[in-house]
Amino acid sequence: MKCAIAVISVLFLNQPLGPATTAASSAPAADYTGAAAYNPTILNPPPIPDPLPPMAFGIQLQQGGTPGVSIAQTGAFFGFSVEMSVVNQAFGKNSTYIAVPFLNLMANIQQRAGSVRIRVGGNTQETAKFVDTLPDGKMISKDISSSSNPTQTPPLDYTTDLFILMKSISSFVNVRWFLGIPFFETDPFDLSIAEQGQSILGDLLIGLQAGNEPDLYARHGHRGADYTPQSYVDEFGALVAAMTSDTHDTNRNILIGPSLANADWQPNEVWDTGFVDTYSENLAFLSVERYPTDNCFAQFGVGTPRDPQELFPNYLTHTAGQNLAGQYVDSTAYAQEKGKGLIMFETNSASCGGFAGISDSFGAALWALDYSMQLAYSNFSGALFHVGGQNVFYNSTYHQWTIGPVYYAALIMAEALGASNTSQILDLNANTGNEFTPAYAIYENGNPVRVALFNYITDPTGGSTYTASIAIGGGETGQSNVTPATVKVKYLAADSVSQKGNFMWAGQTFGDHFASDGRLMGDEDVQTVTCDQANNVCPITVPAPGFALVFLSDEAQTESDAVPSTTFATTAHTKLVNTATVDQSVLETSNGHSGGDGRDFSSTSKGSQSGAIGVKASVGMTLAAVGFTACLALLWH
Repeated sequence: MKCAIAVISVLFLNQPLGPATTAASSAPAADYTGAAAYNPTILNPPPIPDPLPPMAFGIQLQQGGTPGVSIAQTGAFFGFSVEMSVVNQAFGKNSTYIAVPFLNLMANIQQRAGSVRIRVGGNTQETAKFVDTLPDGKMISKDISSSSNPTQTPPLDYTTDLFILMKSISSFVNVRWFLGIPFFETDPFDLSIAEQGQSILGDLLIGLQAGNEPDLYARHGHRGADYTPQSYVDEFGALVAAMTSDTHDTNRNILIGPSLANADWQPNEVWDTGFVDTYSENLAFLSVERYPTDNCFAQFGVGTPRDPQELFPNYLTHTAGQNLAGQYVDSTAYAQEKGKGLIMFETNSASCGGFAGISDSFGAALWALDYSMQLAYSNFSGALFHVGGQNVFYNSTYHQWTIGPVYYAALIMAEALGASNTSQILDLNANTGNEFTPAYAIYENGNPVRVALFNYITDPTGGSTYTASIAIGGGETGQSNVTPATVKVKYLAADSVSQKGNFMWAGQTFGDHFASDGRLMGDEDVQTVTCDQANNVCPITVPAPGFALVFLSDEAQTESDAVPSTTFATTAHTKLVNTATVDQSVLETSNGHSGGDGRDFSSTSKGSQSGAIGVKASVGMTLAAVGFTACLALLWH
C-alpha cells in the first residue's frame, strides 16, 4: 500500500502511566487515602494446610468418549463487563482518542481466542439518556448530584460517539458487543441505546440486556413491593411489543434476560413463568449475575461489615468456584433443554468494588481462572468479569494501565480453550478431590489437548510443590498407551497468593503499578517436559502457589494462537505529531471531534477518584500497528 501524508481524525490515546501522586505501594496501607485501584494493602496468606494434601498423584486421561465433559465452548468464553459510566477510562476519551493499552490488551485475547466479548452496561445503563451532543467532545457525562442505589450510581448522558468508538475498536480488534436497555422506566421504554447501537454497530452488536438485576428493583426502590418474576416477564413482553418497527427487526431477536442477582428471586422462579418458551425467538441468551459476596458496608455504609483477612482463605480453594457454579446446574441444564446459552453476565470477586488485598492479589488470578473453568465445565456459555472505575479493587485491566490479576486469568483462559470453538472441559476431581490442588482437562474432538493444574498453597520452602503424573491411555482404560514423548508447559507464578503485581505468565509479565502499555514484557519461557513412556506418565511439577497449563502436543500449543500476534506500540516524540494515511474504512468510524482536555475520567460511584489526576502532557506519539496496513497518528493529550 502507499502511505500519503494526511491529517488523521482518529487518534489514539495513551493513558498516563501514573497519577501525579506517589505510587500507592510506597505509602503505608493504614494511611493510604488514594484510589482503591492502587491500595497497597497486602494480606497474610493462609497457613499451609495441616495435614498437607498428597504431593504426588496421577491423572489418567483417555482418548475419545470421555463422560462428563462440558458442552463445546468458545475461546471467547471469558469476557468483560465494563460499567457504562467508565468507558472513557477503559476505551478512550471518545471516538477520536482510542486507548492504545486497551487495544493491546484485547489483541492479546484475540490472538489466543479469535475474538473478545465485551458488555457495556451495568447499573449506569438503567438511567442512561441519549443526547445529541455534550460539551468538550465528551461522549458520556454523569450527573453525580442525582446518584441512586446503594452503589451511588449517577445518571448518565451519552452520545452516538460512544458507539462510533466501539465500532472503531472492532475495526482493529475482533470485539463483539453487548449493550443494555434502560429498564427503570418502561412506559414508554427508551430504546435509544438499541437504535443507535444497531445502526452503528450492526452485527457487531450480539445482544441487548433487558433489565439489570430486576430481582433487586423493589429493594432499591425502583419498583413497588409487589414486583414479582411475572411482573418482570410482563415488562419483557411490553419491551418486545415496543420493538415492532422495522428499526428493531434485529434488536427484538437479540434480547438477553433475566440477569438476576440471585438475591430476592431465584432463576427457576422466572423459568416457571414460561418466560423462555413465550419469548424464545426474542432471546439470544439467558443470563444471570453473581458475586460471591459484597463489600458494600465499607464502601457505602450498607449491609454487613466484612474483614478481608478473614475472607481471603474462602477464595483460595477449589470449592469457591464449585459453590458458585453449583447454584446454577439446574439452570444450565434448562438452558440446554431450551436450546439457549446461559451467560454469567456480570461477576467478580465481590460487589461494591471488591476487597483490598483480595481482589488485587495473585490469589484472585487463581480464583478467577478456576471459577471461569468451573463455569465452563458447568455448561455456562460465557462469563463476563466486571470492570468499574478506579474506586474499585477488582478491575480486570484498567488500573490506569496497571494490569490486574483477573486479566491474567482472562488471558490464560483464552489460551486454555483456544480458538477452535470446539473445546470441552472436564473437572478431573484430581488428587481425590483435594480443594487445594484442582485440575481440569480440555478436549477437542473427543481427545485431551491441554491440562490445567492449580496449587492454591503458599509455601516459600518448596515443600508444597506437587507433581502430577499425567497419562493418556494405557493402565485400566482399555486403550493403548498414547502418552507423548514430551509435553510443553506454561506457568503462572508469584511468590505468594498475597502478591500484588509482577505476576509471571510463561516468563512474561505486565509489570507493577503504572508499568504497562498492554503488552507482555520479557521473553516467553515455555518449558519442555520429557515424559516417561515406559511407565506411561508425564510428571508435571506445580509450585506453591502456582498454575500450570500443559500442552499435550505441539499442535495443542499452536492451536491456542488463533491469529498472528498484533500489538500497538507507542513511541514518544516530544512536540511532534506524526500524520499518515489510514484505511478509509477506519476513517469512516470517526466523527472527527477533537475532544476536550482529556481529564474527565471520573468513575461510576460516589467519592471515586479521577483517572487523570495531575496529568499535563503535550507529547505526540506514533502508533505502529503490527499486522495492520494502516499508518495512524497517536496523541497523548
